[in-house]
This record gives sequence, C-alpha cells and structure tokens, in this order.
Amino acid sequence: MTLPSFLLRVTCLLLFVGFGGCASWRGDEAPGPQVHLVKVEVIRARLVEQRFMLHFRVDNPGDSDLTVRGLTYRVHLGDLLLTEGEHEHWFTVRPRHSAYFKVPVRTNLWPQVRELVKLLEKPREQIPYRLEGELETGLFIAHYVHLERNGVIIAADLIAE
Repeated sequence: MTLPSFLLRVTCLLLFVGFGGCASWRGDEAPGPQVHLVKVEVIRARLVEQRFMLHFRVDNPGDSDLTVRGLTYRVHLGDLLLTEGEHEHWFTVRPRHSAYFKVPVRTNLWPQVRELVKLLEKPREQIPYRLEGELETGLFIAHYVHLERNGVIIAADLIAE
C-alpha cells in the first residue's frame, strides 16, 4: 500500500467517525411548533362571495426564536373544501411563547351550496372540520412544518341570535 492511498483511507475513516459524532452533539430534537385554528370570523357573506378572517395561534415550545415566513392552508368542512391558499406574513415567536396572526380569506361557496346546506340542516349536530397545510419557518433557510388539525363545530354556536 502506498503512502497516498494509506493517507486517503485514514482521512476517510476519520471523517466517518467525526460525522457520526456530529449527530450526537445536538442531543434530542426540540419539539416543533404547533399551529392552531383559533377562530373563524365571518366578515361578509353574500351569494357569490364570502369573506372570512381565520385566526391562528403558533406555539413555540423550543429554546430559541422561531421566525415564521408564511402559511399554506386548506380548510375542509366535512368532505367539502371551504378554502385554500397561501399567506405570507413574517413574524417571530419568542421561546416557549405563542403568537397570533390573522389570514383574510375570500371564497365563493355558491358551487357547493347544496352540500353546504346538507351539512347545516341540523344546526345542533357536530360537523367535522379539517385544517391541513404547511407553516414555513426559518430565517435564512426555509423549514416546512406540516400541520393537520381535526375538530368539530356546531353551526348553531356560530349563528347570532
């Protein structure tokens, strides 16, 4: 074995051993941020256009600041897609704190009015909803946090008396 070949093998061995140690330096991964749909506010409801304000809360359980760049979202009511879109809004959430932000939504539910009426026929019954999307975080390099939340709403609770 020649000296350059020996040095190459030793260097590769040291690199592999060194990279194996890098994984253990960080320890356990910190839990990722959590995103919650807190409230859906009806701004205007007309026949062919509905405007809502989606209120979100981002929880940062980590030990460092969390920079949020934006959100891609889809909101389903039962099997019906109510809205989907993207919202770019940069803000920072301090460690072990929460921050709130609002997403304005404009949609046209007229094509799905039959399905929507069927869901709302019994206003005291629970209607399942699903929020899906990705939260884009990171200051210099983007990191995407997948989110999926399920819950129920009762239509009678949303109707003003």
